[in-house]
Order: sequence, then structure tokens, then C-alpha cells
Amino acid sequence: MIKGLYSAASAMLANLYRQGTLSHNVANMNTPGFKQLLISLDDWANVPVIYPPGSVNFGDHKYIGNLGLGVETSPEITDYNQGGMRLTNQPLDFAIQGAGFFRVETPQGESYTRDGRFDRDIDGNLVTVDGYYVLDDSGSVINLPEGELTIQPDGTLRVNGQAITKIGLANFENPITELERGLSNTFTSEGGATSDEVGTIQQGYLEMSNANPAQLMTQMVAVARAYEAAQKMVQTQDELLGKAISRLGSY
Repeated sequence: MIKGLYSAASAMLANLYRQGTLSHNVANMNTPGFKQLLISLDDWANVPVIYPPGSVNFGDHKYIGNLGLGVETSPEITDYNQGGMRLTNQPLDFAIQGAGFFRVETPQGESYTRDGRFDRDIDGNLVTVDGYYVLDDSGSVINLPEGELTIQPDGTLRVNGQAITKIGLANFENPITELERGLSNTFTSEGGATSDEVGTIQQGYLEMSNANPAQLMTQMVAVARAYEAAQKMVQTQDELLGKAISRLGSY
């Protein structure tokens, strides 16, 4: 009975955590370059069930199977699949078609993002929507003179037709293990880029979040129902435990 109570309680806690992760994805459905978080439920622990109770190797005792003692959430995994492209026609909106990340400078050091909403600061430096410096392929801050800005698919920036520098791109053999979430829709890596294969840059486009609204809504409803079912199970187990204690106390 206590095992049932613990199992139901663990399901409540796990689904509460899942709902928080899904809510984070929903809140960023319209954030350019956002990569959704994936999470699942795993068995917390299993114990063998023996009938009658005792050692598996003793006499006529029979091994029935395993009894689950609850669930726990798996570690969050970032989904790095590319999101859809949205046309903005803004000259400082850039999107990467294919693999790779923009290199930016944050308080955490060099970081990486797929969010291409860029702008010029007061000194003419190319910055992100959060004010972080965008870096070129040598790791330097990009300073743009006044004029018409264009970018070639390989990342070469031109002002009034003159090449200024090349925007910095980085890629990783296995982003799931090499990258960690950083500040404001960025990622960090201890070892730096591990792959030279990068995609092409499209000007006047933004890569949108890869979170699927319809899928997220369906998941949130399913998690809410699972939480409610676990909550009812906790109440049932509590009532049974109370009855058991009451009856045992009467003998």
C-alpha cells in the first residue's frame, strides 16, 4: 500500500516537472532560433515480486516479475532540428539554412545562437537583440560602417558592395553532448567548435522556433490528465491506508 502511495506521488512530481518544461517551450514558440526541450518519464526503480514472499532460489517460490516503485523524469534534451524560415525583408535579419550557429560574445564568453535578429549599436557594432556582440570568423567584434548592408550565402558581409568581414559560424559534431544552454537563447561549449560543416546564410529571413504548437498543446493536455490520475491514486491509497490502520487498531 505504501509502495502504491509512493508510486502515485512520484508520478505527480514527474508530471509537474514535465508540465514546467512544456510551458517553457510554449512560452518560446515565437522566439526566433529557439530550440525546444524534450523530456520523458523513466522507471525510478523495480523490485522482484516473489510468491510466496522469500528467496527466488528457495523451494517452491515462484518469480512473478518486477514491480515498479515509481517514475522519474529523464534529463532534459535539447532538440536541435531546424525550425521554419520566416521572411521579414529586414536587412539585419539573418537565418542559417542548415547546420551551424552564429558566434556571439556574452558575459559567459563566446556563445552560440540560431537567433539572427541583429542590429547596429551606437558605435556601429553588430549586436544581437539582447545587445551581445556578433563575432566574425576570427572571433572579433564586427563593426559596420554606414551604408547598404548585404550578406552572401557564405557569410561575407558587404557595405555598399565592399567586403567588410565574414560573419562567424560554428558547428558541432554532437550538439546534444557538446552544448549547454546559456544566456538569452544562446548555448555555450567548453571545447569550442568541433565541425567545419556549416550551412548558408539567408538575409531578410529568421529561423523560427522548432516547437510545434499543436503537438505541445496535445502533450500538455496528456500530462495534465496523467497528473490528475496520479492525484486521485494518491487519495485512494491514503483512504485505504487510513481504513487499514483503523481496522488493525480495533483488534
